[in-house]
Amino acid sequence: MRTEQPKMIYLKDYKAPDYLIDETHLTFELFEDHSLVHAQLVMRRNPALSPDLPALEFDGQELELISIALNDRQLTAADYQLTDVSLTLQPDSASFVIDTTVKIHPESNTALEGLYKSSGMFCTQCEAEGFRKITYYLDRPDVMSKFTTTLSAQQHDYPVLLSNGNPIASGSEEDGRHWATWEDPFMKPAYLFALVAGDLWCIEDTFTTMSQREVALRIYVEPENVDKCQHAMDSLKKSMRWDEQTYGREYDLDIFMIVAVNDFNMGAMENKGLNIFNSSAVLARAETATDAAHQRVEAIVAHEYFHNWSGNRVTCRDWFQLSLKEGFTVFRDSQFSADMNSATVKRIEDVAYLRTHQFAEDAGPLAHSVRPDAFIEISNFYTLTVYEKGSEVVRMIRTLLGADNFRKGSDLYFERHDGQAVTCDDFIKAMEDASGVDLTQFKRWYSQAGTPRLAVSESYDAANKRYSLCFRQSCPATPGQSEKLPFVIPVELGLLDAQGQPLALQLEGEQGGAVAHSRVFAIDQAEQTLTFINIAEQPLPSLLRGFSAPVKLSFPYSRDQLMFLMQHDGDGFNRWEAGQQLSVQVLQELIAQQQAGEAMVMDQRLVSALRTVLEDTQLDQAMVAEMLSLPGEAYLTEISEVADVEAIHQAREFARLQLAEALRDALWARYQANREVSRNSEYVAEAEHFARRSLQNIALSYLMLNATPEVLGACMDQFENSDNMTEQLTALAVLVNSPFADERAKVLASFAEHFKDNALVMDQWFSVQAACGLPGGLERVKALMEHPAFTLKNPNKVRALIGAFAGQNLINFHKADGSGYRFLADQVITLNALNPQIASRLLAPLTRWRKYAPARQAQMKSELERIVASGELSSDVFEVVSKSLA
Repeated sequence: MRTEQPKMIYLKDYKAPDYLIDETHLTFELFEDHSLVHAQLVMRRNPALSPDLPALEFDGQELELISIALNDRQLTAADYQLTDVSLTLQPDSASFVIDTTVKIHPESNTALEGLYKSSGMFCTQCEAEGFRKITYYLDRPDVMSKFTTTLSAQQHDYPVLLSNGNPIASGSEEDGRHWATWEDPFMKPAYLFALVAGDLWCIEDTFTTMSQREVALRIYVEPENVDKCQHAMDSLKKSMRWDEQTYGREYDLDIFMIVAVNDFNMGAMENKGLNIFNSSAVLARAETATDAAHQRVEAIVAHEYFHNWSGNRVTCRDWFQLSLKEGFTVFRDSQFSADMNSATVKRIEDVAYLRTHQFAEDAGPLAHSVRPDAFIEISNFYTLTVYEKGSEVVRMIRTLLGADNFRKGSDLYFERHDGQAVTCDDFIKAMEDASGVDLTQFKRWYSQAGTPRLAVSESYDAANKRYSLCFRQSCPATPGQSEKLPFVIPVELGLLDAQGQPLALQLEGEQGGAVAHSRVFAIDQAEQTLTFINIAEQPLPSLLRGFSAPVKLSFPYSRDQLMFLMQHDGDGFNRWEAGQQLSVQVLQELIAQQQAGEAMVMDQRLVSALRTVLEDTQLDQAMVAEMLSLPGEAYLTEISEVADVEAIHQAREFARLQLAEALRDALWARYQANREVSRNSEYVAEAEHFARRSLQNIALSYLMLNATPEVLGACMDQFENSDNMTEQLTALAVLVNSPFADERAKVLASFAEHFKDNALVMDQWFSVQAACGLPGGLERVKALMEHPAFTLKNPNKVRALIGAFAGQNLINFHKADGSGYRFLADQVITLNALNPQIASRLLAPLTRWRKYAPARQAQMKSELERIVASGELSSDVFEVVSKSLA
């Protein structure tokens, strides 16, 4: 058991580094049972600090020190102090050179941090603090250096040797070995270092930048995957062009490389010039990857490429500023995806994810601000708050400043801080200086945790044609923050008349000028009223258009008013939002009926509203699919005071069945029409085709709830005769969740046999079964853990099976006997020793134990306590569990 608490690190304690590293020269000798790392560091005292020479303390973990020299003088054990996490020595001059040689063991590195082996390939993951597992270094983002890297390995086994920057030399050695040297001309922190050595094939292309420089593009994969890279290459070229056109950012090296790795804790990593990707974020072709996977590849390729400026050329001073690069870059990749596909559907997808998952994070024991005040393990802060909420904060800045001023601000930010490690305050200052807008109060979004609540009430003065909206904002207490000051909340709104036409918005006291029908207002007080004039009739407000701020909005809409907004709102997002609010009201009524032991009765207004949507052939088909999708069980859990798992599940399933029966003819017509197009056309990974398949597949999922022989036959035909994974996997999923046991067994066996050699597709096979809501979910998951294709050592497998079960299969995970909780705790305990990052991320469902009734609370809390008592915990797991129990 842990005998001492890990050290807490505080933002307030930040100090500039005592020493800087101007040049880093690395040589790697890679062998099968160990590797040697030779490092030469050209260093100097930080000129911004006093001229004295304090002790120099390097970070280092799991390293065997072979030799160390200071200015060519070999040091002995008496000249330095060595611990499990550091190497300390005393420089004797303001400028000096340190040479070290260490031995490391990539072949046994299951944590997948630092240098490790994946499927016979050497690769690295250094963000956030993995470089200290490679060599002794000042492993912090504000120490930036120019890197030169030489790799040496057996040529037969590792013909490809890659690192950051541009290749400058290569050659052969004795005993069949060879070497290559790479030079990165740009200063970078150690977390952006990358190395790859393996037997890889690549596809190649070129890109001509806006200044007419030709850049070589390469995507490296294992030989059997070389036919699955073209979509990623196309996405990369789109990203490069879009970043030039939208942000004026041009690529700066002669070559840009992506390498796909099977064992990877994250989605991808933006290492300068050599992006290392989880293979699931690169490999995509119609037969093996869904539409969602194609869109994910496009988005992640864009995200990591955009980091070349928002993260690499301008990086973060310390890890508390993580959202400086991640929030900004998530916003940029979201803009890109919106431009490549449907902007409205992209916004719907982002908000649905945010409200279901990030809002839950904000309301739980691990709630933290976008810029945290403290952490034990930085890996635990690669969170939805830092990424998704951080993106929303950047989006709000753009909403408040306008597109032109935001672009001026981003230009100034990149120009002012190129080559620097900076803070969120520096980003805000650039936006202020470019626009002339004071964002002092707005910065509370970075420092205050929790999801603000915005309650809105209305009043109408018919005699004077004045309409008022009163906004009251508040924010619940979060760990360490009991009191919150008012935020600046940008609210975009419109007013509709009785015919659904937009009204002109003129505030009381405003003079002349063009009057808009949709405007953004900054709500920056605890209570604030907007009064509009010349409003001839009682209007219906359309509030928070485009989800202009990440808040919980409440307004006393009636169900009839929500139906009206679904039909008439000029804002596409708010049409969807009205449907979601109507669905929530109906579902909550059904949940209450179920809890009271009453017969459930469906409000037919929801049926009528969705019938209108389904029969509207002018609507974007992707929009129709989104509006037909009921709020998920996870979201219904999030908005419940005390979540009743069984009642939520039964009410939602009842509603789905009612809709399936009432809309059967319209669903069948839509399904047949779209399926016919699929049969007679080739797969295309573009928005219009994504939309058609999404509506086709949601229609099938409804139809299979009460399947006729005709529908069952259509589903089997879709499974057996589709040319793309999107249609085949949907057919598999609905059959797995159906009562047709024979067909279910047949398609599962057929799918596994056909794709047994494709690891990523088998992950989808695992996930479909893990998420199945039929009884016996845990038993199925345990059986699947014995399948030859499953291993706890691969993060994708863990997420696909264990993560999908605990995060998506709520009815089985929350089984009343607590078996799901015991199972998850067992896996966390095992993974704690293998891969602490993955173990800590699996814990999320247990951290929400306060959301449930007392019996479940006790069971979940008991499992968290058992994890604490299980033995020595990694700092990753210890931090999550201890905060959850606090």
